[in-house]
Amino acid sequence: MPLWDDDKQSIWMLPEYFEGCIVHKAIPVMLPFMEEIDSFLEKCDGFLFTGGHDIDPEYDQEKPLMNVECCPKRDKLEKIVLDHALKTDKPVLGICRGIQWINVYFNGTLYQDLPSQYNSGVNHRQIKPYDNKVHKVSIDKQSPFYSLIQKEELYVNSLHHQAIKTLGKGLKAMAYSEDNLIEAIYHPDYSFVWAVQWHPEFLFKKEEDQNLIFKEFIKKCSSII
Repeated sequence: MPLWDDDKQSIWMLPEYFEGCIVHKAIPVMLPFMEEIDSFLEKCDGFLFTGGHDIDPEYDQEKPLMNVECCPKRDKLEKIVLDHALKTDKPVLGICRGIQWINVYFNGTLYQDLPSQYNSGVNHRQIKPYDNKVHKVSIDKQSPFYSLIQKEELYVNSLHHQAIKTLGKGLKAMAYSEDNLIEAIYHPDYSFVWAVQWHPEFLFKKEEDQNLIFKEFIKKCSSII
């Protein structure tokens, strides 16, 4: 998904998202903000929902807090793309905002702002460098994520101020932070709908566990060709 720059009124993309796919022989493309996009989506083998703006609280039927910054055009695009991905059962990977969007799509709710609504003392919004790991997550041994990396604990980076409050319908949690926030999810009714709250795109070059997330996603994309 494209990132949006409010100041420049332009779309852009962090190269790390592309690099996490390219290293596994995928060809990533950034989508434009447009609604008549179905014919192009048909050509895509999978969809990566990246970080970025906050989810509009109207999806939770709440009024936005003062420090919530939304991008309605992105919410609209991601609704179209996720509709298509689920209808065609194409692989989906969500990162940061991506896990939040997938959760809201399935009628889950979010904390709009962790510092004011869930201030646990755990660092969920680190400063640079983003390839530093700042807190631990515990991984559910019954989850497909555990099957992939074969570890019960993982140290991750963290750069968010919104998070899952109540889990969306049909979704399953795969990992929890030290303060019991949901850090990874999947949907068992689809071939591959995974999402994580941390940022593997900043870690995959030196952490094989994080590289495996991209590798598994691209593997699933390749399998539908």
